[in-house]
Amino acid sequence: MPEAPKETDHNPIMSGFSVAENNKKKLDFIEDVTSNPDEIQKQVLSEILSRNANVEYLKRHALNGHTDRQTFKKTMPVISYEDILPDINRIANGDNSPILCSHPISEFLTSSGTSAGERKMMPTIEEELERRSLLYSLLMPVMSQFVPGLDKGKGMYFLFIKCESKTLGGLPARPVLTSYYKSSHFMDRPYDPYTNYTSPNEAILCPDSYQSMYSQMLCGLCQHNEVLRVGAVFASGFIRAIRFLEKHWALLCHDIRTGTLNSLISDQAVRDAVMRILKPDPKVADFVESECSKGSWQGIITRLWPNTKYVDVIVTGTMSQYIPTLDYYSNGLPLVCTMYASSECYFGVNLNPLCKPSDVSYTLIPTMAYFEFLPVHRNNGLSNSIAVPISLNEKEQQELVDLAHVKHGQEYELVVTTYAGLYRYRVGDVLRVAGFKNKAPQFNFICRKNVVLSIDSDKTDEVELQSAVMSAVGHLEPFGASLTEYTSYADTSSIPGHYVLYWELSHNGSIPIPPSVFEDCCLTVEESLNSVYRQNRAYEAIGPLEIRIVEGGTFDKLMDYAISLGASINQYKTPRCVKFAPIVELLNSKLASSFFSPKCPKFTAAEPPHNQWSTDN
Repeated sequence: MPEAPKETDHNPIMSGFSVAENNKKKLDFIEDVTSNPDEIQKQVLSEILSRNANVEYLKRHALNGHTDRQTFKKTMPVISYEDILPDINRIANGDNSPILCSHPISEFLTSSGTSAGERKMMPTIEEELERRSLLYSLLMPVMSQFVPGLDKGKGMYFLFIKCESKTLGGLPARPVLTSYYKSSHFMDRPYDPYTNYTSPNEAILCPDSYQSMYSQMLCGLCQHNEVLRVGAVFASGFIRAIRFLEKHWALLCHDIRTGTLNSLISDQAVRDAVMRILKPDPKVADFVESECSKGSWQGIITRLWPNTKYVDVIVTGTMSQYIPTLDYYSNGLPLVCTMYASSECYFGVNLNPLCKPSDVSYTLIPTMAYFEFLPVHRNNGLSNSIAVPISLNEKEQQELVDLAHVKHGQEYELVVTTYAGLYRYRVGDVLRVAGFKNKAPQFNFICRKNVVLSIDSDKTDEVELQSAVMSAVGHLEPFGASLTEYTSYADTSSIPGHYVLYWELSHNGSIPIPPSVFEDCCLTVEESLNSVYRQNRAYEAIGPLEIRIVEGGTFDKLMDYAISLGASINQYKTPRCVKFAPIVELLNSKLASSFFSPKCPKFTAAEPPHNQWSTDN
């Protein structure tokens, strides 16, 4: 198996470190692993099964020490999160026996949630940080092929940690990026011109989102001429940063002009770090003030950070809804999606980063995990999601194919076996084969299976939405009203975006329904959604939920429109989420009234990822 290139731990100025040599090593590694992915995948699976041969889970399924693909596929079931939840609960509660993995579980990585409204908890081991670091180290050598000179300046990235908990057994439970930013791989990273950021580590690691954002924006403005690339993890996060600047530029300019830091920044470590960068600079303050006080914010990124070459954010999947806003703020700078990763595993990189967002494809690095693919067949519908079976029968389990055997143009659900103890685990991402790099396939990210609504890191599926709506409509019963039909829409025309529900009602009562009742409906829906949604509401990453009441007969017209596009009248089902512009326009044209949630749903920073067995920090 090709050996991953080692990271240097020396200052390049002192050791003769060459950016070009380092880039070549990383690019050679990509060439090696994509030239013979099938053989590498065999070795990866064998290594995973060999080292974990004696764990309880593999013994339970009678794998009996076999490490070959044929026996593995014949013996081990394809699973979802619920199948291993009892094992995860045992580990979280303090069972240190080798249940899933022979290496000690070092922490749990929290993903965005399940249909039951709880965050998934993915077990991980210490060495996974090395694999994640490897994938990060490939990104800039790839990028340097298309945009030279990126080692001559800085990146302005808005990076944040999120709240974390500890399980009853004492293991941290936190999002994967929080884990990475707090690790020595990030905190004590060796000098690398490609990881030279405007934000000090202390600002990134500040748990107060306002102080973190303010400090990172201030440092980015102070160093505006050094910035060559800007970004965040998600497109929504970067737009939130620009929106923050719109609201607070006057305060930021005052700090730059005077060389003093706003007293609201009370975290002493953050203050010390920022003051090492902040100096009185009336010229820069005047420049920022002049640009921000203009009537239009079009092109504000290139105006304030004139040397910026591209915007580095995820704009695939549901994040594509933010592309027009990013184009407006950046004057059409390239929008770059560099990598594909999840809480379960880091997967691959984009080898053509300057492509159009609609053409983004990721090359899965075959050393990261063992990959399988379940063919997906699209429903003929108008929703955002692709419905796939919750459980697989024996025939469907046999349909899974290996990385090297996927077919061009086919859509698949990704299934992974990881070093950290997931075996034939359904990630829930739907991918389409876009082409090949050498012999390794490249994939377009299509969507999360069954997810209908998403604004930021939230993911709401059809089951959860249905349950939330049913909880809310109870407020209408005393007025003789009931819900005839509904659908939803992720509205990102304003910042932050928000969920919109379109309701058609049957109202047989004589008592009019007060606006406050509909507001109660809005809040009940929000209170019924998962903790990730409520956290994003609390931190203003998502705006108040809106219910739009439409005229009677509106959903009949929606069906008529779908049939005019070729849908079968016999098989037509009302889509639970819409995004096709003509359909949204049709619904809005029948608007009778509109109501917003009157307050934020309940969420506390210490809210545990899984109430069953976690405890506050």
